[in-house]
Order: sequence, then C-alpha cells, then structure tokens
Amino acid sequence: MRTIVIPIAALALLASGCSANPDADPTPEARTTTVSSCGLDLTVDAAPERAVTLEQGATELLLALGLGDAMIGTSYLTDAVAPEFADAYAQIPVLADQYPTAEQLREANPDFVYSMRASAFSADAVGERSELIGLGVPAYLSSNDCEDTALIAERAGFDQIFGEISDLASVFGVEDRGAELIAAQQETLDRVADSAGALDTMDVVWIYSTINGAPIVAGNAGLPQTLTELAGADNAFDDLDAQWTETSWDQIAQRDPDVLVLADLSRGLDGDSAQDKIDALRADPVTAGLTAVQQDRLVAVPATEMDPSVRSIDALATLSGALVEYAGATS
Repeated sequence: MRTIVIPIAALALLASGCSANPDADPTPEARTTTVSSCGLDLTVDAAPERAVTLEQGATELLLALGLGDAMIGTSYLTDAVAPEFADAYAQIPVLADQYPTAEQLREANPDFVYSMRASAFSADAVGERSELIGLGVPAYLSSNDCEDTALIAERAGFDQIFGEISDLASVFGVEDRGAELIAAQQETLDRVADSAGALDTMDVVWIYSTINGAPIVAGNAGLPQTLTELAGADNAFDDLDAQWTETSWDQIAQRDPDVLVLADLSRGLDGDSAQDKIDALRADPVTAGLTAVQQDRLVAVPATEMDPSVRSIDALATLSGALVEYAGATS
C-alpha cells in the first residue's frame, strides 16, 4: 500500500501561475489527513479548495457536506440533481456532459478528484488514479467500485456509505458535518427497522430498464438487495448472483411479485421514466395481470438512489413507506 503526501498549498500556488504574495489570503491551516481509497493511502496537508467530481454520486455527497464552495468542476449527470442540491449545483462549472478528458481535467487544475465510478479513472476518461497522483493530485474512488474488484465488499450497504462520508468529511476538515449527516441517516435506518419488524414479508422486484425489450432486474449482489431486506421484504430475484441482470417478463410473471420498484431515469430514452414503465406494464397482457400491477403497488425511485450514494437512504425510506402503506391497505 502506497502513501502519497501531497503539498496542497504549493499546488494552489502553481495553479494560480504566480509566486507567493504576502498580501494574498493566507493558505488553509496546515492539517495532515490520510484516508485509504481502494488500496491507496491518500494524504493531504490542507482541505482541498479546487475539487472536481467526476459523476453525480460524488458531486451530491460533497454538496450534502456543504462543500460547493470548494468545488471548481463537476460532470456526468445520470439523473436529475436532488432538489436540495440544485441551487449549489448550479454554481459549479460543468466540465463535460459525461466524463471529462484528461486534458479537460488538467485545464481545471484540481487539487482533489473524486468519483464513485472506477470507469472515470480509465484511459478513455481522466486517466488512471496513479497518473493523477503522480501529478500531485489525490484521487479518491468509492469502495463500492474499486479498480481491483477483490477490494469491493460482497454486499453494498450503509457501512460503506457512512465510511465514505466520514472519509470525505475528514479530507475537507468538516468532520462535524459528516457526523451530523451520518446521524440523520442512522435515524432513518432505525425508523425503517422498527417498521420492518411489524410487516408481513412481501416479494419485491426492482426494474431498472430494458434492453431490446428484456427487463433488467436487481439480483442479490447490489444495493437493492440490502434495501429490500432492511425494509422487511424479499427480493424475488435473490437467486441471481449479480447487481443487475437481464431476465424476461415471463420470469417476472412466474414470480408474480407483490411490489414492483421502478427506476425513474431522466436521460430521455424511451421506457426510461417510471411513468413509461408503468404505462408499458399496464398495456402488456403478460404484465397487466401481475399482482403488483393489479393492486397498483408500483413504486417509483430515482435511478441515482439505487446505487450506493448519499441519496440511497431516500430510496430506503420510499420503499419502507410504500410497504407500510400496502400492509395497512390489506390488514
């Protein structure tokens, strides 16, 4: 495991293209912080002031910590930004519609780079993390998607999400904000656990999208499996060893779930929105007869919340609330 020590204050001077100015604002108070990120130890000597996030999950986590003023670039929205982050997001330059190129990133002169997706650190995107580190820029990658898959936990859950919140809060010197955010999400976890204990188990199917007409559903290896269990239900496709995988409408009909959770994607493709999915389910003779469709147990969840992120707690709260409502309707 390598330890990389990055003199952030010195990088800030280089980024400005000038020598030290005694009349300039003082540099941030020296504070050495080290965090481990997918097999690399990253050490910073001061809170980053020119951070770049490479996809939506990373962007929203920093905004949840109130760090918009420390961000000088963002990229790659897969969904609508959460309303509570919209104003802060609008103040951050968008470097690229998807991942920026290595050249675009260098031009921004970041002092910290962060992504929840390993694909951001590829030759086709901003380049490998080791290359960025070699240029003096710490690059943090979420533990849910390490380059080395052996480092990824077998199950995605809130332990990893809370660990990431703590890491980033430590790097930016806002530990109190991180602790408050985790405490607030823990309160939701506790409420959901209380509700789950009073429910009769229902079968749930998570549908993300379709490929050539075939539905993509959540298997047992991704966050939806964890969310389903925490909410007190069963994943009808927990026999599939995958995060997301292709199946058939006939398979869904055979398992006839009590509840369907539908990803609400905003990228604009046919069938992406939750309403598109609902319309298709009701129009097709195979799926129109499903218990979940017949009883209108259709739960829309923003697609972003189905991946490990600061917003995953919202997906859990939505599912839990729906299950409680459905249980009350049948009691």
